[in-house]
Formats: sequence, structure tokens, C-alpha cells
Amino acid sequence: MGTGWSQDEASQSQQQSPGEPSNNAAVEIKVTEANPSGSKPVATVKKAATDLAKRSADHNHEAKMKEVRETEKTRVAQVTQQQLPHNYEAIVKDADSSINNSAEHLFGHLYAGILLNQKRKKYWVDKSSNNCFMVYPRDLAITWAEDNRYWKWPSLEETSNVFIDAAELLNVCWLEVHGKFDTTKLSPGILYEVVYVVMLKDAAYGWKVPVNVRLTLPEGNKHERKVNLKDIPRGQWAEIPIGEFRASPGKIGNIEFSMYEYEGGKWKSGLLIKGVAIRPKN
Repeated sequence: MGTGWSQDEASQSQQQSPGEPSNNAAVEIKVTEANPSGSKPVATVKKAATDLAKRSADHNHEAKMKEVRETEKTRVAQVTQQQLPHNYEAIVKDADSSINNSAEHLFGHLYAGILLNQKRKKYWVDKSSNNCFMVYPRDLAITWAEDNRYWKWPSLEETSNVFIDAAELLNVCWLEVHGKFDTTKLSPGILYEVVYVVMLKDAAYGWKVPVNVRLTLPEGNKHERKVNLKDIPRGQWAEIPIGEFRASPGKIGNIEFSMYEYEGGKWKSGLLIKGVAIRPKN
């Protein structure tokens, strides 16, 4: 019976140097570190954990920002590589406001539409970067338009906070509206259609006689037909096709478009003209 130590173990224990810690002391240190009784080791562990979490968060944030930058670079590169519209630089020289030509902003302007020549025209591109135009009434030749007995110019909201002058027929027996457009501004090889955008007001009258619409191409070919405006719905915008043609570098010049009726002698009223659209035919 005894402590359970052999004499050899006791002898070895007694022979250890006073400056060397015993195995028991090493165990006690490890236990103390694992189960601290003081506040200092706990604070050290908490600080280390906080620093580690902060480094991890910083790393994740930097990785996310890098991903955002790469995505933006890719988007800008795609816009830059997108086909630029035909002759757009010459066209936007007539813009009513300054245009940001940087790659990431240019197509935003072109898709939204750009007013030209003091709101006499509007220019935009479709999803295939083909040029489209609207010729507003102020850029059309309208017989008696400046006589307020026959025509007036109401302000029309074209888009949000953007207003243009429409032409409203008060009373005439001689209807004559002409316009022209330079085909060098159109996308080569594209089939275009030309349409009048008009409205008959609820109280309109004098439209039992058909009107004539005509499209004259640069080489002199003409498309002409008659249209019964009395058949279009009242109080809403309607499109009156005039004709179509394919833009060609070999056939440059002006196209001319007309709407007229003066042979019937009937007085007419209530026609509102928004403009003439020149756009790729879907």
C-alpha cells in the first residue's frame, strides 16, 4: 500500500533540476490556457477572433468590388463593340442639347431619342442600331399654316416633360402638307417605311372625300394612293402609311412626302398632325 510510485520514479522526480518545470506543471499550464480563470486570455482570444472576422469581411468586400468592376468593364466593352449607327456623328451635330459620346452613355441617348434643329426633328435608333426619324410639323410645308384662321399650333407632350408643336387644322378647303428628308442619314440597305402620324378630333368634319398621300424617291419614282381619313378612330393617334423604300448608297438624295386634297372643294376641320415617321419596316 502506498502512493503508487515506484522507487525509480521517485528517484527520477527528486533528480530534476529546480529550474526545469515538471510534467505536472506543463499540464497545469495547458489546462489554464484551455480553461482560463483570468480575463486577459479571454480578451486575447476575443480580439483575435474579431481581427479574423474583420479580415474575412474585408476580403469578401474586396472580392465583391472586383466582381462589380469586372462586370462594368464587360458591359462597357460590349457597348463599345456594338455597331455604331450610320452617320450618327454628323446627325447629332444638330442636337438641341449636348450629347455624352462616351461608350457607356451614347446608346442611352440614342435609344431615348435626340431632338434636332430646335425640335423640328427627332432622331433615335432601334435595337439593331438602325437610324429612325420623326419629322415634326414645324419642319413641314403646310399651306396657310401661319394664318391662325386656318391652323393653330398646340403644344404636345411628346415624351415626359418634352413638348413639341403639333399642327391643328381649324378650317380649310385646300389641304396641302409637304416634307422632305435627306436619305444619307438613313442606314444603308434597310427597308424603310414613311407614315404620317395624325389624329381626327371628335368634332372633325369634311373628311368624306379621300385625301391623297404620295412618296417621291430620289430617282424620281413615286408611290401614291388615296386614304379615307373618315375611317380612322376619332380621338386617338393613327398612322397613315405613305410608302416604303430601301435606303441605298447608290440612290442618295431627298425623299419627298405629301398629303393633299383640294379638288373636292369641301371644307375640312379637326385634323391634328404630329409628324412623319421614317423608320425601318418591321
